[in-house]
Amino acid sequence: MTTPEIPPMYRDLDFNGPLSDERAVRLIRSLGPLEGRHVVDVGCGWAELLLRTLATEPGATGFGIDLGEDNIRHGRDNAKERGLADRVELVVADAGAWKGEPADVVFNVGSTHVWGGDPVVHTANALEALADLTKPGGRALFGECFWKRPPTDAEMAAVEDVPREQYRPLPELVDFALSHGFRLYAVEEATVDEWDVMENGNAKGWEDWLLENPDAPGADEIRARADGHRRFRLHGAREIMGFAYLTLIRV
Repeated sequence: MTTPEIPPMYRDLDFNGPLSDERAVRLIRSLGPLEGRHVVDVGCGWAELLLRTLATEPGATGFGIDLGEDNIRHGRDNAKERGLADRVELVVADAGAWKGEPADVVFNVGSTHVWGGDPVVHTANALEALADLTKPGGRALFGECFWKRPPTDAEMAAVEDVPREQYRPLPELVDFALSHGFRLYAVEEATVDEWDVMENGNAKGWEDWLLENPDAPGADEIRARADGHRRFRLHGAREIMGFAYLTLIRV
């Protein structure tokens, strides 16, 4: 007997991050005029923010890269359905190994890990890459976690896969980004509601699967994964971890 397939995250989510429709509109506006601009999304997931950005300006083009085949397939389907397929290229590939030309607008939102290495240096790796990938005068949209306050030992135990040194307080995150050749144009912080929508969407697929397949092969593994996600979220991350969206201008 084979293990039934778990529903993909995009079944229950629009964005694969803590992002509302209203905030997405503001972030897109912060990118400035997009006519004739090329927008690159590194670690794009299913590229929802990229597609919405292109939908605001008929003269803009886009490129998204991600390792997830299902994500890219879903993004391509959405692009075709929305009449954007001729203006966006979505590819399955290792974003960390990709060497693209500098672009007018570059996204790296919630995917600093694509450049690999120790998690402690993920933020630095991403900002170094963004500086190389963004044209002078262009804009980068950078989304990254930060510590809302110093975590306790018990909270760090709940988020055991996250090193304490991986994230910074928000002011330090902004300063660190600017030290890589950027000016800050705008900064926003995801709300608890946005986090809850994302985390509930993540959990729903597992819980629905368990309801339908309580005794299937792999059920114990899925149950353990869902329980670990709940502990991470409620005993640690919800109180201490924020998510910032920085719109940066390359100098």
